[in-house]
Amino acid sequence: MDIASLIGVIGGAAVIVLGVATSGGSLGGIIDIPSLFVTIGGSYASLFIVAPMKQALGLFKCMGRIFKTFNYNEEEIIRTLYNLSESARREGLLALDDKLNDLEDKFMKESLKMVVDGTDANVVRAIMEADMSQCEARHMSMINVVNQWAGFGPGFGMMGTVIGLIGMLNNLEDKSSLGPNMAVALITTLYGSMLANWLVGPVAQKLLAQNSNEMAVKEMIIEGVLSIQLGDNPRILAQKLVTFLDPKRAESIRAELIKD
Repeated sequence: MDIASLIGVIGGAAVIVLGVATSGGSLGGIIDIPSLFVTIGGSYASLFIVAPMKQALGLFKCMGRIFKTFNYNEEEIIRTLYNLSESARREGLLALDDKLNDLEDKFMKESLKMVVDGTDANVVRAIMEADMSQCEARHMSMINVVNQWAGFGPGFGMMGTVIGLIGMLNNLEDKSSLGPNMAVALITTLYGSMLANWLVGPVAQKLLAQNSNEMAVKEMIIEGVLSIQLGDNPRILAQKLVTFLDPKRAESIRAELIKD
């Protein structure tokens, strides 16, 4: 589980509760069911207008990914490509055919199959980049829906506030109810802000970061596979691939694979 996401959700809730408590209010004072329906229900319903039903219904499963950790184990990918490069230089590209079944990464496996089959390097790159591009497009399509929800939240919050103000103005003769009615009217604005800035908006940013990490790994695999096809020295291949790692991890791999 991604502890950082859990800390963010729980921490945000704790800050809101603390803010209410220290301001002299109560949790019951910021809970209003009609306001929840207008803000959360209304903004979510709008997603069925801007997105296909499959995406709108699958939104929560997608958002749940922020609580998962994705370890692509880039160092192990570099080691695998390094070893495959050594085998290819020593025994030829066809020797890799027997090693493909041992690969767990489907993207790497399919690309190396094309290399073993003798596919032109430009064609291999074009197919791999197209695969990567389509994968990213699918991710971005869902992330855009999450962003749309974050954008709709404050608007529906303001809409709920206006609805509450209209009801309050229609009942001006009851002076004692003006304060409570105003408070209820403003709650929807609070809900809209919470939806955009505490929950849905940050989720979209976390999903963007996850997508970026996955695409970087795919790009690293592309460079490694094409380096094998070109017959690069394994040390050169490793030098290319460590550039995708942060300095500390890159230094560790250099010490292991790129020996003087």
